[in-house]
Amino acid sequence: MSAAESAGNGPVDSQSAETQRHAARQADTARVVDTERVERAVRELLSAIGEDPDRPGLVDTPARVARACTEIFAGVGKDPDAVLDAQFAEDFHEMVVVRDITFYSMCEHHLLPFFGVAHIVYIPGEEGKVTGLSKLARLVEGYARRPQVQERLTTQIANALRDRLGAAGVLVVVEAEHMCMTMRGVCNSGSRTVTSAVRGMLRKPSTRAEAMSLIERGA
Repeated sequence: MSAAESAGNGPVDSQSAETQRHAARQADTARVVDTERVERAVRELLSAIGEDPDRPGLVDTPARVARACTEIFAGVGKDPDAVLDAQFAEDFHEMVVVRDITFYSMCEHHLLPFFGVAHIVYIPGEEGKVTGLSKLARLVEGYARRPQVQERLTTQIANALRDRLGAAGVLVVVEAEHMCMTMRGVCNSGSRTVTSAVRGMLRKPSTRAEAMSLIERGA
């Protein structure tokens, strides 16, 4: 089975999908970020840790970080669910599975990255409406690109598919490595956190087991 299963959409080219996602991120930078304020804050942080913000290696760092923030936090103030308004009446009532959607997010507790993959399974509602496969990747990205925690990220994706798309059943599994655990504190490198959220028809044990088998088949 391919990384995605859907009616009338065909296989996903991961490279072209990533290109589309990058273009969407670039467009999101139009959101107003107070880059001057970010630069001042970064400069102050460098001074606070005992560094010289004017030395050659750091003199341009505040500006670089400010520019990066427009992309890293591009989801702040946005409604990620809006991408699901692109719906197609396909009279499709079987499972749609998209595995290994990569994401990068920022832990809101330490402002350190966590990153990994999201797996999405949904069963369309009574009208049999589906959404574009790229929209699922954009949904994940929209919720990931903000100060976040993995547990909330997982439930937000699931709730969006249930409430905005009207899916009759939803299963979301997120696997991630957290830098706040691997580069500080216990420094436990290689550990991964797995969270899941289940809604509607996919709460039925047999249906959920089928969905999990489709996800695990690509592991």
